[in-house]
Amino acid sequence: MQIPANTIYPRSGDRETVYLKAVVTDPNISVGEHTIYNDFVRDPTGFERNNVLYHYPINGDRLVIGKFCSIACGAKFLFTSANHTLQSLSTYPFPIFYEAWDTPVSEITEAWDNRGDIVIGNDVWIGYEAAILPGVRIGNGAIVAARAVVTKDVEPYTIVGGVPAKPIRKRFDPDTIRRLEQLRWWDWPREKLRQLLPLLRRGELAALERAAEDI
Repeated sequence: MQIPANTIYPRSGDRETVYLKAVVTDPNISVGEHTIYNDFVRDPTGFERNNVLYHYPINGDRLVIGKFCSIACGAKFLFTSANHTLQSLSTYPFPIFYEAWDTPVSEITEAWDNRGDIVIGNDVWIGYEAAILPGVRIGNGAIVAARAVVTKDVEPYTIVGGVPAKPIRKRFDPDTIRRLEQLRWWDWPREKLRQLLPLLRRGELAALERAAEDI
């Protein structure tokens, strides 16, 4: 069965899980198909307001989330404006309060150091109340443990945890990771993925690769 593009809730009777693509409206937030967010504390449709923080249009920075990601309750994405500049001798954000300090409005962004976009790959699992900091890139297939604070890029298929988050282990050996990155199953048409889902779920990579060539 084809899922309508505007479907919000993946499961009947479940109002704690949403397809993020269906509830995001900010043009600077991009979410891939089938990515889900679960929230048992707040309304998950409020993801933009409650989970994407300090994301002001003046910076133009983006949140990019791939396909088939799983984002747990309370995960936060903190953007550049959460920071105070370290280039000054003071961390006080004088440019924000331009009226009080007679500074130009055009200098507001100098109150923080711009660290850029947050980019999340495909098939990424972000755990309960994890925090992703500005400028971080998380590779395909990675896992972020509950309440981890991710300050640096995460390589594909790597499990990270802690404060600050550090690699715990790779999910697979280097050859398997290379083959999965090449396979890019998340880009397959829905019907092809549906047919090959049993092989994907059972971890039968060689069989999956062979079957993928025939469909």
